[in-house]
Amino acid sequence: MSVFDDMPVFIAVFEKGSFSQAGRSLRMSPALVSSRIARLENHLGTRLFVRTTRKVTATDAGRRYYEDCLDIIRRVEEAESRIVEDDSAPKGVLRLTAASALGDQFVTNMIPDFSARYPDIRLQYRMTDALVDVLTDGMDIALRVGPLVDSSLKARVLCPSPRYIFASPEYLAKHGIPKKPHNLVDHNCLMLRFPGSRQYRWRFMDKRGSYEMQFAGTLDSNSGAVLTDWALAGAGLVLKPYWEVAEHVKAGRLKAVLTEHMTDDSYIAALYPYDTFVPPRLRVFLDYLVDRVKAEPLFQEKLPESAIA
Repeated sequence: MSVFDDMPVFIAVFEKGSFSQAGRSLRMSPALVSSRIARLENHLGTRLFVRTTRKVTATDAGRRYYEDCLDIIRRVEEAESRIVEDDSAPKGVLRLTAASALGDQFVTNMIPDFSARYPDIRLQYRMTDALVDVLTDGMDIALRVGPLVDSSLKARVLCPSPRYIFASPEYLAKHGIPKKPHNLVDHNCLMLRFPGSRQYRWRFMDKRGSYEMQFAGTLDSNSGAVLTDWALAGAGLVLKPYWEVAEHVKAGRLKAVLTEHMTDDSYIAALYPYDTFVPPRLRVFLDYLVDRVKAEPLFQEKLPESAIA
């Protein structure tokens, strides 16, 4: 048995944080998992994990080795995919992450149809508002909403997704309608916060170009859905793409402010780590995704003039 056979065991322990949980996922006993890790550490000549009675924590060497293992496995998958006949059905595991609102309103509903078309692709789906590290977390594709940022990842823009500032009519009646971005310092801005988040910096534009302003409020959350609920309850202003809150806007429960100051550089985009070679399972998913986005009325609607406060 080679070191390559122990890599999946190491990855499972790293991701589960436990020998017993890794064993359950691999259908191995904790004792066998422990012996495989010990053998791997002996081969490498370094400690990969710090073990306590309650948890298993990766060392610095373990974290570096985890990233290298993911890269090795990805390259092996690419090599295997290259020798598959062009007319063969795509197969393998496809790891997908999506922003929660995008998942709730679009991605989740399309997955059963995609799976029916490509039954040999096993899709692992993670929906979160947190900024998932595609490389470290071993994702094949991340669906993001917002401005594109410099990254080592490849990006495929799916459609524009302009963002606006919304508040309930009750909030605006009580606190007034901001006329300029700097007026927002006198308002309660509802913030999406999580490690690595930039959602507390809102982007605007004027004659000189785009710029960012940082705001604060009495409420923040790591859930975009929670922020929407707070805005509907009159707790403050929230930054959202129109499609995410269109139902509430049409019903008059939310109004848009400062629309003439908002930038148009926000998109729904697919980010993935593959450079020269895109595995067939990801290629067909991207093509399917593009077609579904183009046909989705949710992303074609524009903010109506009647929604502007």
